[in-house]
Amino acid sequence: MIFEKLAALIAEQFNVDVDTVTMETSFSDDLNADSVDIVDLSMALEEEFGIEELGEEEASSISTVGDLVRFLQNKID
Repeated sequence: MIFEKLAALIAEQFNVDVDTVTMETSFSDDLNADSVDIVDLSMALEEEFGIEELGEEEASSISTVGDLVRFLQNKID
C-alpha cells in the first residue's frame, strides 16, 4: 500500500509513467532527481503520509524507491 501511494506520488512529481516506478528505481540515475526535487518530494511525503520533513541525513541514505518505502514503513509503524 505504501509503495502504490508512493509510486503515484513519484510519477506525478517526476512526470513519469507510474508503471515505470519500481522498488529499484534510483532517484538520481533513473529519475534525474536533484536536491530541489528531493525537497519537493519530501514536502509531498509530509502531506501524503503525515510524517515530518526528511532530515538531510535521512535523505542522503535514500537512493532508491525501495529505500524510501522502508524508511516510510519505519516512520509510520
